[in-house]
Amino acid sequence: MSVVKINALTVPAEMRETLEQRFASRAGMVDSQDGFEWFELLRPVEGTDQYLVYTRWRSEADFQAWMDGNMKAAHAQGDGAERPKPASTDSALWSFEVVQSTGPRA
Repeated sequence: MSVVKINALTVPAEMRETLEQRFASRAGMVDSQDGFEWFELLRPVEGTDQYLVYTRWRSEADFQAWMDGNMKAAHAQGDGAERPKPASTDSALWSFEVVQSTGPRA
């Protein structure tokens, strides 16, 4: 049974472009992670300042392996330079198990 992780990021309007650029610059870093199934960055349209970072994983263990390994590396500043200011002002990680799923008919 797959698991879904949604990171809800509160992003002020003036930091939206920065957040999107940061995700674009890391595009593909999670794709080859064992157990990774899907990623989407969802931009708010109206009524909220929260971006949603949606990932789906084969198992909780696969997600934890990403968190403990490559995710830390993706967010690390390895050259000794000062780390850039976060684009979000708050975040919350939501966890779900997929109990039903469907897609378009063939």
